[in-house]
Amino acid sequence: MLRALTSTLRFPRPWRPLETRGCSSNPGAAGREIQVCALAGPDRGIAEILMNRPSARNALGNVFVSQLLEALAQLREDQQVRVLIFRSGVKGVFCAGADLKEREQMSETEVGVFVQRLRGLMTEIAFPAPTIAAVDGFALGGGLELALACDLRVAASSAVMGLIETTRGLLPGAGGTQRLPRCLGVALAKELIFTGRRLSGAQAQALGLVNHAVAQNEEGNAAYHRARALAQEILPQAPIAVRLSKVAIDRGIEVDIASGMAIEGICYAQNIPTRDRLEGMAAFREKRLPRFVGE
Repeated sequence: MLRALTSTLRFPRPWRPLETRGCSSNPGAAGREIQVCALAGPDRGIAEILMNRPSARNALGNVFVSQLLEALAQLREDQQVRVLIFRSGVKGVFCAGADLKEREQMSETEVGVFVQRLRGLMTEIAFPAPTIAAVDGFALGGGLELALACDLRVAASSAVMGLIETTRGLLPGAGGTQRLPRCLGVALAKELIFTGRRLSGAQAQALGLVNHAVAQNEEGNAAYHRARALAQEILPQAPIAVRLSKVAIDRGIEVDIASGMAIEGICYAQNIPTRDRLEGMAAFREKRLPRFVGE
């Protein structure tokens, strides 16, 4: 059983630096619902996915989902990316969930196919590098499921979050019934899903749904700034070790402790031959900051 489990583990590939990108230089990028930006200077290594569909409050429509999958596939091949932030370009909203207007035009078969596609999208958000959701406004239904698919969540205290599907005659279908219990525990997840309750960012932090809640600013992007500060804390750390830690946690939490320890051992063994491990030891010995290169 353990052999079958560990054979499916996906480990980080050798670090291959690529040319630094700025925000997309495509002249049509400004009109895209999903935009990708790679930060430069001291923030080099932080990439951002900007959700920008103001006409539908970033609802998860067909075009939105297609462009988001495309962006994730592009970024997955870029070994420069050490942290990925999901943020909104629409003030007051992170993601309002599924596009129910589009959904109304679908047959039952088409709805099933589309919801399966949403599940696949949330799986793709399980990115090799750490991911952070910057929730600066409403994150409802599929919007919260998107945030739950990220490793870390930062919210404005005034943000509104909830798996509200039961209030619409639905149930969470893009991973919410699985990820929320793993985040909060079974009983609390059931209460929130059964009632369709909405939480403020401050309430979400008190329950452990988000890592940090911050007071909103006039620009409406306080959670983004806190998420970026969090990304800056991750950025200097050894990138292969961070990615392998993510593998060990994500895969280990799904199995018994003995199997989890074995997974940790495999991940640790993958890290031993890296230049970064040797650099970390040398920096400690020489009492200086390490200079990790991702090799």
